[in-house]
Amino acid sequence: MQATLSPVHFSPAPAPAVAAEPFFPPQLLARLDKNGPRYTSYPTADRYHSGFGEEDYRVALRKRRAVSPVEPLSLYVHIPFCDSVCYYCACNKVVTRHHDRAARYLDALTREITMHVEELGAGVPVSQLHFGGGTPTFLSDAELARLMQDLRAGFRFSADAEISIEVDPRTATPERLAHLRRLGFNRLSFGVQDFDERVQKAVHRVQSFEDVRALMQSARSLGYESVNMDLIYGLPLQTTESFARTIKQVVALRPDRIALYAYAHLPERFKPQRRIHEADLPNRETRVGLLSAAIDGFLQQGYTYIGMDHFALNTDALAIAKQRGELHRNFQGYSTQPDRDLVALGVSAIGRIGNTYSQNAKVLDTYYAAIESGHFAVERGLCLSSDDLVRREVIMDIMCQGRVDFAAVEARHGLRFGDYFSRELLQMANLAELGLVNLRAGQVQVTGLGWYFVRAVAMAFDGYLGSASSGASYSRII
Repeated sequence: MQATLSPVHFSPAPAPAVAAEPFFPPQLLARLDKNGPRYTSYPTADRYHSGFGEEDYRVALRKRRAVSPVEPLSLYVHIPFCDSVCYYCACNKVVTRHHDRAARYLDALTREITMHVEELGAGVPVSQLHFGGGTPTFLSDAELARLMQDLRAGFRFSADAEISIEVDPRTATPERLAHLRRLGFNRLSFGVQDFDERVQKAVHRVQSFEDVRALMQSARSLGYESVNMDLIYGLPLQTTESFARTIKQVVALRPDRIALYAYAHLPERFKPQRRIHEADLPNRETRVGLLSAAIDGFLQQGYTYIGMDHFALNTDALAIAKQRGELHRNFQGYSTQPDRDLVALGVSAIGRIGNTYSQNAKVLDTYYAAIESGHFAVERGLCLSSDDLVRREVIMDIMCQGRVDFAAVEARHGLRFGDYFSRELLQMANLAELGLVNLRAGQVQVTGLGWYFVRAVAMAFDGYLGSASSGASYSRII
């Protein structure tokens, strides 16, 4: 359980013009030019193992039913199918133009939902649902309606539940958005990445600004509560000038929230990335310029820097939660909702039940074989140790509140913070010299500058990084 902390108000200094770049001093960048986890969970997914399987997952579900049957759940549904491949993509996906392949997948999801209801009981309340992918809008209107009907039959959605879906602007229409609204979706996320045509062609994802603008206008007229846009910096052929134009176009559309991800080029792991020419990728200096231009552009146009890769309009609930020190973080990133138990449905989906994490089989045939024979498709996972639990609390306090209260951690876990984290506090002293944290009596406080490098602060408390071979599987901090 997270510590109850008093509100913390972050006031990061405005980002500088790209040419000056004093906000990201070169010596600081040199120290922090490394890879690191995004901490949508702790321990991170690369620590899950095959020793955790279906029976462990059933035990966790039954324990939840016995201990907290009426606590709200979050749901995640993974739809892996895409019409075409985007070269930068590292998601688990199945590229196909054969839409009839969705029929078997929907049957499997129906069975997986039923299996969860059998273990958890009918009508467990749900406060949050997210459809991700792949491309969730690969499904037809009728297929989406069927899936929502199955979910509502098994679970009880609260009146104010957040129901969100990722939308590919290349295939969506105003009519499709209207259908989604009728099904109960109240939040949309448009995958934009970049509006520059040269960049779009280089990553095999061409979509016009005009098409996205039309969809934004439709979403507003249909009464969606929140519209998010996903962008990526570090893509091939991006320049500070071209990306500044994209930022200007994005803020003109006024999405409520913006997710700005750093591209992680890992062609040895993700085959589509081998189609990207490494010579076309921005160097470190240009990447810093891209990030600086984005921060500067968003802050000047009324957005709050939430942290990591999230921005929100100053009036958005996410910005208000940050101001009040009430942010949370889950597998989808920053959230206003507590990090609840998460039931994850579909191939490769990652969930959390109690003090366990689990991931379904990543290969579609393996997923089908399990579900169709009446078994959960859990392929790997983790039961958190006492050390994992205390470190998770500290890391999430850093990532969300920007502050660690030693006394709160000590009271909850029965330890002496200074003794337990003596090595980590030495690292905090080094980060304090860099201006990233302030060390006070019984407290670590992330500074305005440090908030832009919060991953580096959190990494100091990661109990697994020292045993990692290289960290190359993570994206770069900048």
